[in-house]
Amino acid sequence: MGHLDSRGLPLSTASDLAAERYRHGIALLLSTWPGAAESLDEAIEADSDFALAHAARARLHAVRAEPALARARIDAAKEAVARRGTERERSHVEIVSLAVSGQSAKALELLLAHLDAWPRDALVFALSLGAFGLLAFSGRADHDQARVDLCERHAGQFDDDDWWFLTYRGWSHTENGNVALGRALAQRGFELRTNNANAVHALSHAMYESGSGEDAETLIAAWLPGYDRSGILHGHIAWHAALGALERGDAGRALAIYQGTIQPQVSAAMPINVVSDTASFLWRLAAYGHPVPDGLWESVTAYSKTVYQNAGLAFADVHMAVIGAATGDTAAVEARIGALMVLLEKGALPAGPVVPAICRAALAFAAEDYRGCVRILQPVAAEVVRVGGSGAQREMFEDMLLLSLMLRAEIVATEQAPTLLIGGVIALVAATTMGLVVPWCPWFEVMLVLRVLEGNGRAVRFYTGHGYVPAGEPQRIGGAWGDAHERLMVRR
Repeated sequence: MGHLDSRGLPLSTASDLAAERYRHGIALLLSTWPGAAESLDEAIEADSDFALAHAARARLHAVRAEPALARARIDAAKEAVARRGTERERSHVEIVSLAVSGQSAKALELLLAHLDAWPRDALVFALSLGAFGLLAFSGRADHDQARVDLCERHAGQFDDDDWWFLTYRGWSHTENGNVALGRALAQRGFELRTNNANAVHALSHAMYESGSGEDAETLIAAWLPGYDRSGILHGHIAWHAALGALERGDAGRALAIYQGTIQPQVSAAMPINVVSDTASFLWRLAAYGHPVPDGLWESVTAYSKTVYQNAGLAFADVHMAVIGAATGDTAAVEARIGALMVLLEKGALPAGPVVPAICRAALAFAAEDYRGCVRILQPVAAEVVRVGGSGAQREMFEDMLLLSLMLRAEIVATEQAPTLLIGGVIALVAATTMGLVVPWCPWFEVMLVLRVLEGNGRAVRFYTGHGYVPAGEPQRIGGAWGDAHERLMVRR
């Protein structure tokens, strides 16, 4: 009897050891657990013509941003599958080859057709999922829905206890807005395999999106010590804990997590995570009103000089721009914008104009040109999703716009204070109409008002951190919002 993978698909190897090491290595790869590379190397040593083992190894090299090694491995896989391989294996190798060589659009096209024929090919399926998968980095504005559709289309092909599929099905639903279902599915995946970094990651996202940041911190604090620091998601999962601490106002705890597990000199994460996690944490730290300790931005800058020097990967581009803008390297950001515009003109930038726009907005924000930041970012706000990543990661750009809107309003109010008597009266009347008790103030004071959906804990915490306080009782919105309520928050 021939060998099968863990989901019942035939493997073209006669070696018992090669098949066993491959199955073990794939389980580690799909759970983002250390040891996958070593297990796959053992499979290749046992059978040098085992094409799928070479392909999986190529993928790991690509994840580690080792393109030369990835190309060598995928070339070996193509040679091996030509000598000995099934139709599925030839398709599998071709998809991985396209993905690791940067031909993402073609890889995704073939992947979707491949899954129609072999939906249980988990390694290929996994290429389409995740925050950095082929769908997320496709430039599509609907990639969150597309992941859910793909998972649901093939859900019947997977066992009810398939921990990998439960994990990614859950994460997909969370990112698409169905947080309760996403959390339940991810929790089931975690219970079936606790040595599964992807499940903890999926749960962290679900908890964050539901306003349960402290639950995420508790989960991560208990689980992370058992995950070796060589695991590529170690730093990123710690990032989630740091965000939770930052949002509840414990900047000291957040900084301790950052310095101990996230900053470049201590992280073993993928380069894309190192760049995005460090840039977004330090930016948020400053945006929430906390000083960034000396040397932290400098270490991020030094690391950034070693990666993503060529424009074209949208998610990396926007974070590299944030780093450059925050550290005053305007020339580097302008050069990246120029390169992005060339790609845009050639039709070679899938995410489109939103990418250079975010880069320009980062420069404007760093220069305290909040009006300019709003002018750049507001028209493309709905397109930010095209850069890929997760909702939690893209939130930085939403915060950039929100802060700019608030700070722009304050600038306008300051500039126009002598002429705002009428505006102040109107603001008072409107507030009184909403049932608020707002003490009258001298004519030259200005009241800034925000409307926040009741129950949106993150928004309340964000605005509170910038000097706004809740005012009055929640008011029913009605209409298309149904039973939703909103509360005003004011700042004088």
